Amino acid sequence: MLRVALPEARAGAVEVAGEIAPDDPILADADWPLAAPIRAHGRFSGAGDGKFYWKAHLETTVRADCRRCLVQVDVPVRITLGLIFSADDDAPEGEGCYRIPPRTQVLDLADAVREEIFLAMPQFVECRPDCRGLCPRCGANLNDGPCGCAETADPRWDALRALQPPDPATD
Repeated sequence: MLRVALPEARAGAVEVAGEIAPDDPILADADWPLAAPIRAHGRFSGAGDGKFYWKAHLETTVRADCRRCLVQVDVPVRITLGLIFSADDDAPEGEGCYRIPPRTQVLDLADAVREEIFLAMPQFVECRPDCRGLCPRCGANLNDGPCGCAETADPRWDALRALQPPDPATD
């Protein structure tokens, strides 16, 4: 678990390390399943009255579908970040700032890790940069080769084709 005793952190910096399993209930609403646990480690220290700073390194592997051909791809996610935790009710939340509930003695960092991993996930995933995608007619994966569908001209371009001069090579 990713927990830190706040009295210890007030006394000096504390090394925090842990994992969140892919099947952990905290990740139940994730859009993409994890192919590996989220590993987190970093240095948690006091940063003033009721404030703490965590310099963290997070890494995992996300399993997602290629946006072009729908093949499953394992995407590594690695981030280094600095997070602020504050017991002050007026402290802003968001953008790497998290509120510590009143009278907390042991802070669970799992929610912050979950949120930061979700924010770091790539918006679009491709299996490779030159992915050819799926055939719009038959749905075959064009990365495996041509699908065999007959080429058909889009009738919406007929008016423009009529304006084009005839090609002398085809005469």
